[in-house]
Amino acid sequence: MPDKPLRPCRHPGCGTLVESGYCAVHQPKPADRCEESKRWRWMYQTAAWKSLRAEQLLHEPFCRTCATEKRRTLASDVDHIRDHKGDWAVFTDPSNLQSLCHSCHSRKTMQEMRKIHMKKLRL
Repeated sequence: MPDKPLRPCRHPGCGTLVESGYCAVHQPKPADRCEESKRWRWMYQTAAWKSLRAEQLLHEPFCRTCATEKRRTLASDVDHIRDHKGDWAVFTDPSNLQSLCHSCHSRKTMQEMRKIHMKKLRL
């Protein structure tokens, strides 16, 4: 069976032929935020977090953002209002938690990531 034909690298303007995707020079690098957050991802697996999350959803079962827009949507995600950056005290502070629907939580996360990305571009 013959090999697949080589294709140009996906990076705009690069003509290097590759089997698929990007050439070695233009291979996308993992996002810094993802690498940074791996250091504290374990926190979300603790019994303390699971208990806090359940308490938050019981205390505030509807999305806080939707409520400000006069909509009543069941919350599915528990969000940290202030980014904890791996600080256990901030991570477990109940006053730093809010209930959000998945859509609102995703939107908030994307806005935060955009701010971080724009800040890095300015440096």
